[in-house]
Amino acid sequence: MNSKMLQPGSKGWINKYFDLVEKNQFDLMCDLPDEVDKHSFMHAALGRTGIIFGFPSRLQFAKELDDSKWTSEEKLKLLLFECHLFAYKVNLADPNQFSKEDFINALVDFYGKYNARSISKIFTFFLKETKVEKLEAVLAKRVDIKANFLENRFWVNYLNNVFIYLDVILFNDFMEHRKKSTFYNYDELAMNALTAITLAAYSDGEIESQEKSMFSVFLASANLSDIHRDLAESRFKSGASFDDFTDVVESNWLFKRFLVDLSSFVIFSNHEADIEEKKYLAQLGEKLGLTELELNESLALTEQFILTNQSTIPFLNNSTSVEKVYSSLSKRWVKILGRNKDKLAVELKQSKELVQLIRKSTTTELSKEEKEAVKTQFKDLVKSMPSLAIFMLPGGAVLLPIVLKVIPDLIPSAFRDNEVDKEK
Repeated sequence: MNSKMLQPGSKGWINKYFDLVEKNQFDLMCDLPDEVDKHSFMHAALGRTGIIFGFPSRLQFAKELDDSKWTSEEKLKLLLFECHLFAYKVNLADPNQFSKEDFINALVDFYGKYNARSISKIFTFFLKETKVEKLEAVLAKRVDIKANFLENRFWVNYLNNVFIYLDVILFNDFMEHRKKSTFYNYDELAMNALTAITLAAYSDGEIESQEKSMFSVFLASANLSDIHRDLAESRFKSGASFDDFTDVVESNWLFKRFLVDLSSFVIFSNHEADIEEKKYLAQLGEKLGLTELELNESLALTEQFILTNQSTIPFLNNSTSVEKVYSSLSKRWVKILGRNKDKLAVELKQSKELVQLIRKSTTTELSKEEKEAVKTQFKDLVKSMPSLAIFMLPGGAVLLPIVLKVIPDLIPSAFRDNEVDKEK
């Protein structure tokens, strides 16, 4: 699809976006599987876009658009908009009863109450603008980072505002509580996130130069008041503890997962996690009240992001071995799927086509029809293994090679049975 059809850097792009939807250039499907928790579904779906890590690796809905000539800021701005749209639709009683006007009104209402410093003057400055025009101005402001760190220019170019996922978390909370939520304190959330980053950086007892650069970009993204900024910098210089977290970390499940995502990103993007770092991640999960399964799902999401984007984000390519991340992710999927290995064995034993498609995915890209076949055949498995719902998301087939590696470790007999059948 030609990128000229939509230019996120020009005025009127939101109306153009919905015009393309009406012309069936792409759809806004986001069906929540019955067997899957809404927040788990959101975390898996949004994590695949890269927004959790401040990098637009793929759009949520308009994946067919050619974005090759867009700037990274334009890509991230459109992705932020789509993630808000996704959160809005997931919270509708009937996602098919979507109204563009109601969505715009809800998002403008949310940002009008939002206390992030970067947009505090927009709603008074743009009094005569339409709601759509105000929203375009707000989204542009939220993506932008006003930082002049010469040593961090490389990171800014690739990560932009790495904290914009907080907007999505807060908007989801806004929708869940029928616009009456008190969970609007952006500064408090940002401070807790910076504390998690600090703890992760110190978890191996040594602050490396790359971790210092990462913290500087996260701090610039937060755009905090001088008091909060000084406190965050002080903690990073002297160290932090779990006691520095405020009660808000236990108030929102998506935010808990975000803290784990950030922590694992700081650790995994720099090198393979050592014993102390793994211990810290386990302690963090316990502190946040996450189950072992939830923790492993979050860590797997981070590892998958690194694997998927290693060639397009240079600092990842320079710091982490593909083989080590792939091996770690495979082992994590063994843990995630291991509790249901008997069910997985039975289903795969009865589904030669699925095993063949998994095998094919390791050497070639599956066709659209084959990807749909994979989703269809995973539906029965999802009923007993909600973790597999990510394979039913757009792009879920990219994890199939991991499954192929996992299968022999979990269920060698069932896999061999299928191999024999295939040879016959």
